[in-house]
Amino acid sequence: MSNPEPQDAVLIERSKRGDRHAFDDLVAKYQTRVYQFAYRLSGDGETASDLTAEAFVRVYTNLHRFRFDSKFTTWVFRIVTNCFLDLRKREQVRKHESLEELLTTADSEMKKQFGSEDESPLEIAERGERGKALEAAIQRLPEYQRAMIVMYHIEMLSYEEIAQTLDMPIGTVKSRLNRARLALKQVLDPMQELFSG
Repeated sequence: MSNPEPQDAVLIERSKRGDRHAFDDLVAKYQTRVYQFAYRLSGDGETASDLTAEAFVRVYTNLHRFRFDSKFTTWVFRIVTNCFLDLRKREQVRKHESLEELLTTADSEMKKQFGSEDESPLEIAERGERGKALEAAIQRLPEYQRAMIVMYHIEMLSYEEIAQTLDMPIGTVKSRLNRARLALKQVLDPMQELFSG
């Protein structure tokens, strides 16, 4: 299993002893990555901000339980995932998302990702459409499948890290990831022409 970076280990130990500045340094170091992970799970900037804040509160109150038997980010991603799944359970009764809302959310993220001056306006538009379609498709997956896709394909976590994050055997991670990929493919199948070529 991977141990935290040496700098993280020092900050974590100091935080455990009550050093608020050390914990602030941990938050500053991982805040952006945690927010991006929360955004990819939730598909909404405001919700991602709430999840990020809630996750760091849980990190602070549970830091004494962190035993250095995994990467700090793996542990934090598990907390973020749990915050997200708790939120979804609370929202389940009043959930009414439309595909338009999801596309709008995906569009606002994709605008931030444009950047190459070598691309023609047509190429940028096509990439934007593919990006919007992919983001919307990911958002349509059930929560656990969405988490699998985001962790493996976007955050580039290993099978072992996902297993630690979700507290499940590696074999289960692999089978659930395969099911998530198949589900994503089914959602994207009607848009094959957008992704070919």
